[in-house]
Amino acid sequence: MKRLFPSLSDDATLGSVYRAFPAKLAPLAEYQNRVMRGESHLSIAERELIAAYVSGVNACAFCHGAHTVHAKAFGIAISTIEAMMDGLEAAPIDEKLKPILTYTGKLTRTPAQMTEADAKAVYEVGWSEAALFDAIQVCGLFNLMNRMLEGTGITDYHLDPNNVGEDVLDALRNEKCYSDFGKANGLSD
Repeated sequence: MKRLFPSLSDDATLGSVYRAFPAKLAPLAEYQNRVMRGESHLSIAERELIAAYVSGVNACAFCHGAHTVHAKAFGIAISTIEAMMDGLEAAPIDEKLKPILTYTGKLTRTPAQMTEADAKAVYEVGWSEAALFDAIQVCGLFNLMNRMLEGTGITDYHLDPNNVGEDVLDALRNEKCYSDFGKANGLSD
């Protein structure tokens, strides 16, 4: 951890930030839950994969690690995420998902350079506008979260994705895991 906020401990996590600033962050956990667990044209696994990918593109180790674990909870192999970070073209992911990942990667790196061709590539493989908007929401949410964590100095994720227990994975499969996490860390409706 970088000591950007002296009030946060050396082992601070996202929960520490929530507890430090609950009034400002109260709406966030509910929004996270809607985007990541609510009704969508993308599966939960696909949304968690996008979250891990965007966080990896941003080099946000905390969120990349956390959402690698979330994706694992929904059946995505860690080796798939590692391969995806090395290059989408050769990654062992559904070909239909690659244009959405390409879109969110570009939106993360160079948002002002999005073109009609970027969207067309997504539509050509069968995704709807609603699915693309769902992907954009995940991308935007994790660009926010990555910057919030990096900006407060939270840089390390405390779990090794390769060694998480089934109890952790089960908790992440809860349809309200994001809002429950917020409530457990001082956020209220």
